[in-house]
Amino acid sequence: MYAIVATGGKQYKVAKGDVLDVEKLDAQPGDSVQLDVLLLNDGEKTIVDPAALEDKKVTAEVVDQHKGEKVLVFKFKKRKRYHRTKGHRQNLTKLRISELPTA
Repeated sequence: MYAIVATGGKQYKVAKGDVLDVEKLDAQPGDSVQLDVLLLNDGEKTIVDPAALEDKKVTAEVVDQHKGEKVLVFKFKKRKRYHRTKGHRQNLTKLRISELPTA
């Protein structure tokens, strides 16, 4: 049994017990959050109808708030003596999927 959920402008395939990093959510560790379901599969049938999934939510527990790995951005123009290096670390929320809706 799995579901496709949407959060932070991205989609994730999740099953019960999965741990995943998503863009920062406004919640403290130990809180419970609800995620919108786009697809639900129970092993026999798959539901993709938005009207049927409107009231279905995936429940996840916030495990941690942390920063991701550093991403280096390097700008360069040849023969112009121009180069710039910048770094970026995205704020992330670690979620543990605790409950999937039934189909």
